[in-house]
Amino acid sequence: MDSFQAIVLALVQGLTEFLPISSSAHLILVPVIFDWPDQGVAFDVAVHVGTLIAVLAYFRQEVWQLLYQWFASGFSRHQTQDSRLAWWIILATIPVGLVGLLLKDQIGLYLRGELVIAWATIGFGLLLGLASDLNKAKYNEYQLNWQMALAIGGAQALALIPGTSRSGITITMGLLLGLSPQAAARFSFLLSMPIIVLAGGLVSLDLLQQAKPVHWNLFALGVGISAMSAYLSIHYFLKLLNNIGMMPFVIYRLLLGVVLFVLFC
Repeated sequence: MDSFQAIVLALVQGLTEFLPISSSAHLILVPVIFDWPDQGVAFDVAVHVGTLIAVLAYFRQEVWQLLYQWFASGFSRHQTQDSRLAWWIILATIPVGLVGLLLKDQIGLYLRGELVIAWATIGFGLLLGLASDLNKAKYNEYQLNWQMALAIGGAQALALIPGTSRSGITITMGLLLGLSPQAAARFSFLLSMPIIVLAGGLVSLDLLQQAKPVHWNLFALGVGISAMSAYLSIHYFLKLLNNIGMMPFVIYRLLLGVVLFVLFC
């Protein structure tokens, strides 16, 4: 992989991570379309770390309050809306962490194929459209309970299948549970932080222990580019969400799925 490929893939990751269209699918498909060598899971995780930096920067005030109130609740035993939301983020992270640890090797071997991505792109795109149509927008993210948080966390585990979209499936479940589109998106974005930290830590340990050289300069380039593009993606997605809704993303997913079947069937 050269610098140009790293920049393109980092831009793709940053622009798509927080949109409900599956960044992982795009990271797999772009090298296939341009006949590039597979950049590997390690680089994919590196550019996900860039998106973690973006979400931390964008929600810095909310993240500070969540952490402060969560630690404070441990001493005072008094729960605030911020400390409860922090607990729900932790709870919702457990399912994907367990599934990822148990099935990491199988996912890498069997679920990075183009047809898997095509089916997941279309199927979960249709589900997003259905959830958007049925949504009652009764709650914000601070009105979640533990059952709702666990349901969204269970849905997040499905995002280990490329083409599903982590943000897409968690927003979908949030909409089905009655969260407003803005609340579903914000909770989805905050929920991305622990799983990226866990994945990034595991892959970093693997890289440090392996014998072959690691191109840390390309990884650093990818992190920086993905962070900047992801920040812009978060800003404009939340700004435009009330006006455009989810249907443009549903249509994009359906068209992308059809193109994938034409290319790879």
